[in-house]
Amino acid sequence: MSVEQIKKDKYVELTYAILNAKGEIKERVDIPVKYIHGRDSGLFPKIEKALEGHSKGDRVEVSLSQLEGFGPSDPSLIFTDDLVNVPPQFHQVGAEVEMQNDRGEAKKFIVTNIENGKLTVDGNHPLAGQTIQFVVTVGVVRDATQEELKSGVTQNFTAGDAGTIH
Repeated sequence: MSVEQIKKDKYVELTYAILNAKGEIKERVDIPVKYIHGRDSGLFPKIEKALEGHSKGDRVEVSLSQLEGFGPSDPSLIFTDDLVNVPPQFHQVGAEVEMQNDRGEAKKFIVTNIENGKLTVDGNHPLAGQTIQFVVTVGVVRDATQEELKSGVTQNFTAGDAGTIH
């Protein structure tokens, strides 16, 4: 029996870690993420291409620039306000704040700084503006069932929510 390789329409399970430019792990997913290769997987295109031809047990490392990854940091998504204007439950770095715009659309912001009576929140993805390294370990690789092919994506990737790993 030959070893199954990742190609279009294969069911794939994998785990991954995301490292910043300093090599620090920013996110680690040890519960297998499942997807159908080549079918709206939610992976960043460069990662999906790099996985092509790999088999169970393979480790694949892919570097993504900010443009290939989570994009540049958008300064218009960073806000600073007086601490007295912010409810106490958000007075800690890392707290998540959900805000709505005038159209009722919600967006998550993270408290990134508190100093000199000011609090800063950032609506950018935590990895925006960074070159990142994905370290992917391939798990199961098999033919997708007809039902899996019909339904498309088995499970979207999430990174740090984090938005999709796409």
